[in-house]
Amino acid sequence: MTNFLLAIFAFLLAHVIPPAPPVRARLIALLGRRVYLTLYSFLSTLLLVWIIVAARQAPLIYLWYPVPWQALVPVIAMPFAFWFIGAGLAAQNRFSITFRRSGETGSQGSITAITRHPVLVGFLIWSLAHIPPNGDVVSLILFGGMGLLALVGMPVLDRRTRRRLGDTEWAAVCAQTSVVPFRAILGGRTHLRADGNFWLWSCLGLASYVWFLLQGHRLLIGVDPLAWL
Repeated sequence: MTNFLLAIFAFLLAHVIPPAPPVRARLIALLGRRVYLTLYSFLSTLLLVWIIVAARQAPLIYLWYPVPWQALVPVIAMPFAFWFIGAGLAAQNRFSITFRRSGETGSQGSITAITRHPVLVGFLIWSLAHIPPNGDVVSLILFGGMGLLALVGMPVLDRRTRRRLGDTEWAAVCAQTSVVPFRAILGGRTHLRADGNFWLWSCLGLASYVWFLLQGHRLLIGVDPLAWL
């Protein structure tokens, strides 16, 4: 359990200290944006692997025992998580996490009409969906912590964007976007204009999920979801 808690602590530190504006600005000035993002992604991946290995070695202490319906929760929810993450990473987004960047006046990806934090929404769905079928303490800390990190990241990124854009432009952004998926669209504040990139990466995200499911990948839930279908 100690190794697992150390891994969680290191992961949280890595997502608090390097992204802090003064530290991030200094690292980008020293390394360049691309090198910084590459190294940071590599560090995050290593820490995530450490967490997974430590979680599998930690003692199993159940808070509740699994029943068949719980395994269906990630089966139903994970296509949406893959969709948000896939489409979000490939979309231009000046408000949140993405592999692509647009200028301050550049066009935004279609997914930002649904939510301005698609990748974080995807990770939130991923983490929450894996809590019901995993009733042990380690899984609750792991998935609950990941979900909390994604949830806290949304206002943090909003605050950073507001500081960068200024109050006037930020008010215009909030009038046309939302954190809660589809809220701005249902409220009539914006419209979804799906382009080719949106459909391509949406399909790739869903195809990735189907591939994992067909391969019998356990997706860290401890049981094979196909066993209940």
